[in-house]
Amino acid sequence: MSQRQVLQVFEQYQRARTQFVQAVAEFAARPQNIDTLQNAGVMTLLRPLLLDVIPNIQQTAALALGRLANYNDALAEAVVKGDILPQLLCSLSEQNRFYKKAAAFVLRAVGKHSPQLAQSVIQCGALEMLVICLEDFDPGVKEAASWALGYIARHNSELSQAVVDAGAIPLLVLCIQEPEIALKRIAASTLSDISKHSPELAQTVVDAGAIAHLAQLILNPDAKLKRQVLSALSQIAKHSVELAELVVEAEIFPVVLTCLKDSDEYVKKNGATLIREIVKHTPELSQLIVNAGGVAAVIDCIGSCRGTVRLPGIMMLGYVAAHSENLSMAVIASKGIPPLCACLIEEQEDHIKAAAAWALGQIGRHTPEHACAVAVANVLPILLSIYMDARSSEDLQIKTKRALKNILQKCTYLPALEQLLHDAPPNIIKHIVGQFSKVLPHDSKARRLFVTTGGLKKVQEIKAEPGSLLQEYINTINNCYPEEIVRYYSPGYSEILLERVENYHPVL
Repeated sequence: MSQRQVLQVFEQYQRARTQFVQAVAEFAARPQNIDTLQNAGVMTLLRPLLLDVIPNIQQTAALALGRLANYNDALAEAVVKGDILPQLLCSLSEQNRFYKKAAAFVLRAVGKHSPQLAQSVIQCGALEMLVICLEDFDPGVKEAASWALGYIARHNSELSQAVVDAGAIPLLVLCIQEPEIALKRIAASTLSDISKHSPELAQTVVDAGAIAHLAQLILNPDAKLKRQVLSALSQIAKHSVELAELVVEAEIFPVVLTCLKDSDEYVKKNGATLIREIVKHTPELSQLIVNAGGVAAVIDCIGSCRGTVRLPGIMMLGYVAAHSENLSMAVIASKGIPPLCACLIEEQEDHIKAAAAWALGQIGRHTPEHACAVAVANVLPILLSIYMDARSSEDLQIKTKRALKNILQKCTYLPALEQLLHDAPPNIIKHIVGQFSKVLPHDSKARRLFVTTGGLKKVQEIKAEPGSLLQEYINTINNCYPEEIVRYYSPGYSEILLERVENYHPVL
């Protein structure tokens, strides 16, 4: 047998292996093929090909495994149980960039499904290899490694800490300074995933100098990069006053406010989220953002979009208003009540309505002036109808009830209160009648109006427990009027009069 014939057999075998892995990688890209591949024992057949002498076969085998593991956690589990990960990593540092990218993709695909699978990735020594890949010359390798680290870190603080301990953060901060946009995006996303779990993890990101570099990218024209940058700064700022102050000190205002006018919905949402995470901490931070024009910008943003994009802006206004009378007045002066009221009417999702109700409650709870501003905007009947709607979720009912209570306890604007008097259930009536009992003894014009508009008649119809707070309020109101007027508007009085007419014997 000639040498050529011998070599021909090897060439055929090589071609067959190449065709096999390429076909499997293509099949694995389509979900409908996954079960068939799994039943045919694809994992066992791909495993030895990770150590193939031909680099192209190794890379394609890794790509196919990544696609399979990415599909669901059962296949990712099969990759772990098949002892494939150690094989994948055994000579990673000597491999070319294509293999490194494919290997990082497998690690990401396995680690993304659950904390347990991410832990399996760590246990086989993947973090060290991924951190080495962050120093690679090729930006695509850095990107793939950063992506895998982010998918591991996002699960919980323990896994995130493992990524930090492996030395990833300084290299990720270097990655956001690289010229490639895709690499900047993924590095910023990974820093966000690390920062979100605890103040300590966020502090390690801050200590590596990340804030200054992230702040510089807020004005980058790439929308996807802006999303990740704003998200990372939000995740740092949310934990404590100190971290929020460090973010503000990076001179992100008024630059961040331009993001609220961005054409990308997620840039708007993440920009509003960042502002929300800063204002929630202290009145001083809120005041700083009010002074920068932040309240007006957020109000414009709420008015210009729909759905969940509105949510962080709604919450931001609620947090600002909650801090003090002056800050709440700043929201009122910037015309913040009408768009919040519009959210109650326009939005379909209960959690968005609940946030708007909460924010309106925070605005109206300080003084009669604040409550009047909310009441004049016709908010109270809307809150009441949502509260009484059987389709409203339990959380929405709790939030609207609390908002009504907060506003009503300060409201002395009687036309708005009277509107509710005829529709409110007993637990809300108590607060409305309480307000009338405070105002009517000191206002003769209001007392007259209360009679002519039917308010006094309605109060007489309320059935209150003797000795209850509600009964005390009713007694206070009744004491504002002559006894015969109260009797005249009491239920059944007309029958008594008719009976007296019938029993009356005229003097002839």
